[in-house]
Amino acid sequence: MPKDSGIGASSKRREDVRFLTGAGNYTDDINIHGQAHVYFLRSDMAHGTINSVDTSAAEAMPGVVKIFTGADFEAVGGMPCGWQVTDKHGQPMQEPKHPVLAHGKVRHVGEPIAAVVADTLEQARDAAEAIDVDISELPAVVDMKAAVGDGATKVHDDLTSNLCYDWGFVEENKAATDAAFEAAAHVTTLELVNNRLVANPMEPRVAVGDYARGTGDHTLYTTSQNPHVIRLLMGAFVLGIPEHKLRVVAPDVGGGFGTKIFHYQEEAFCTFAAKACGRPVKWTSSRSEAFMSDAHGRDHVTKIELALDADNNFTALRTETFANMGAYLSTFAPSVPTWLHGTLMAGNYKTPLIYVNVKAVFTNTVPVDAYRGAGRPEATFQLERVIDKAARELGVDPIALRRQNFVTEFPYATPVAVEYDTGDYVATMDKLEDMADLSGFEARRQASEAKGRLRGLGVNCYIEACGIAPSNLVGQLGARAGLYESATVRVNATGGLVVMTGSHSHGQGHETAFPQVVADMIGIDESMVEIVHGDTSNAPMGMGTYGSRSLAVGGSAMVRATEKIIAKAKKIASHILEASEADIELKDGEFSVAGTDKSLAWGDVCLAAYVPHNYPLEDLEPGLEETAFYDPSNFTYPAGAYACEVEVDPDTGKVTIEAFTAVDDFGNVVNPMIVTGQVHGGLAQGIGQALLENCAYDENGQLLSASYMDYAMPRADDLPMFGVDHSCQTPCTHNPLGVKGCGEAGAIGSPPAVVNAVVDALQSAGRDVTHIDMPLTPARVWAAMQS
Repeated sequence: MPKDSGIGASSKRREDVRFLTGAGNYTDDINIHGQAHVYFLRSDMAHGTINSVDTSAAEAMPGVVKIFTGADFEAVGGMPCGWQVTDKHGQPMQEPKHPVLAHGKVRHVGEPIAAVVADTLEQARDAAEAIDVDISELPAVVDMKAAVGDGATKVHDDLTSNLCYDWGFVEENKAATDAAFEAAAHVTTLELVNNRLVANPMEPRVAVGDYARGTGDHTLYTTSQNPHVIRLLMGAFVLGIPEHKLRVVAPDVGGGFGTKIFHYQEEAFCTFAAKACGRPVKWTSSRSEAFMSDAHGRDHVTKIELALDADNNFTALRTETFANMGAYLSTFAPSVPTWLHGTLMAGNYKTPLIYVNVKAVFTNTVPVDAYRGAGRPEATFQLERVIDKAARELGVDPIALRRQNFVTEFPYATPVAVEYDTGDYVATMDKLEDMADLSGFEARRQASEAKGRLRGLGVNCYIEACGIAPSNLVGQLGARAGLYESATVRVNATGGLVVMTGSHSHGQGHETAFPQVVADMIGIDESMVEIVHGDTSNAPMGMGTYGSRSLAVGGSAMVRATEKIIAKAKKIASHILEASEADIELKDGEFSVAGTDKSLAWGDVCLAAYVPHNYPLEDLEPGLEETAFYDPSNFTYPAGAYACEVEVDPDTGKVTIEAFTAVDDFGNVVNPMIVTGQVHGGLAQGIGQALLENCAYDENGQLLSASYMDYAMPRADDLPMFGVDHSCQTPCTHNPLGVKGCGEAGAIGSPPAVVNAVVDALQSAGRDVTHIDMPLTPARVWAAMQS
């Protein structure tokens, strides 16, 4: 029987009332009296030496307030990187300076060279056209392997090469892994590309800087997933503003997908310029700017090898990956192809030996950083594609091969330094086979053939690490920030609660799910709980939202703070009811004395906390407000099994997804409706990567897919009705809610399922096709069939 409220109920998203009625408050809705507008003059060249920037003509144009160039930021720190990776030789990565405005050189198309602040955006744009920039073009470095070859042009002259780091993991496993390959009965090898993507959230990035000259206070309004981290990075490392003099506000945010985690140049500029100009400064990205200034995602080239014994047991796995960093290191970029990727190469399988090598490379392209899944989709795609290829080479059923090698006993310590606390991969596969009606697939294949179509079935499994933690561990791995989360619970005198959290919401439904947790603990209606987030002035220091950590980490902080509230409220109730604190029980919003009919309503105790007539103030101070910080002891490990059925038109190569089933184990589920919606969104993005999306550069570093005319986003008619299930629950053992995270799973598990399905369709029709790189456009599929 479905629950009506609390944990486990599909409560309707309360935030949707304002979103669907146009009452949301986004950063672009913020307009401050007297504000000016900024337009960035961006490089149309991928690589070049800046000889001069002449702004004299532009400065004389109507409405111009001030024009800034790189020279204005020489005394300012560069954009900081939040994670340092140490290479396999024990050396720290190469870390070039990332200027707010280009200085000396431009290193990718879209890099800002100058910024015009004017009364209107139109005036700023007109003045920017009058700026005379003299740049001597240099050869562009675009291909990663060529970038680290002999004689390659250097992206950064002050570095020794274009190699950011050469990372080996686990280095101690390498010799044993190589030996296992020598002794293997069968080795499957696959070379593949994980295509570069543009996140494309519905709301482009916006920044509004303000400065109060009377107090010296700075305020930045921005489209961010983690305002506290922006305040820390920008204040301490870029502009040198004390944190107590810098407020960062992220109001309603229209999607992020990772690309709004990072601290960007435009945020630092608007904050700096507001003081320099003596008036607020606003920037709103155009969609064209977003394509060449938002951090991109993925962009790996990999060779993966799987070793098996004579009984088809996995014995070893090794990979070599080239990972594109772009021209600079974005905030968390170095961690994505290493600690968020290498640690997941075990997947759902008990492979005893694994070695992962990653070469991170600088190129003359937009910086690359975390995008929905961040490292885990890349790991899953490699692993699930090579397993499928191995099954075909061995002539065995792909599902049976996976089942044979599943991890079945927990906790399980992988050879890549993580320990899965719980899981049941057999149960998720059983559920998938039932939901997807895999036993009826052959009949559906014959029906497709009768229509002249090729039908294929792709199955894969995934596991991901969510709720990045704990802080002491990630600190040892190079993180330059803690990864805890915080919550302050403030109870009003009439019993309502305000929960202030560092976890920012940009589409996840926090304002609905978080109250379900707190209300369930107390036994009150969810409407009595209000969630406040996104403003560093009223929420405790928190690390923001990414890595499917909101409930697992942020929700756990709320639980801990609420537990403190309940403990104090029980003390107050015990005084009023003249009973031992140990005998006080809280159920359904009422405090009672065990074994008696004496009771007090939640609201009565809250009122007493603020009107303290009935308990000794010398023992218990008034008020009900508590703060808690939660630092998890381990990652959480969502896992699942996915099935995709496609039809391929043999005449055109067009792929149509006919059915898609996703079975996930997310641990305990707070709001099933929201979880289902998160999976739907992830599946759409993963399918988009598999079939449509590709961020492409030419040999000169020019972005070929710089608009929706050339970058194909998935539409509703590209997707089927999804079958989604999350009933196979193995609760997380190390957070108080038993939750694991759900926001990225769909984007992780879907790309290999789609590619496996298309390869199956072609091979079943007699085509000798073992792999096609994403996106599987009609042209690529048709070409593969012809070869």
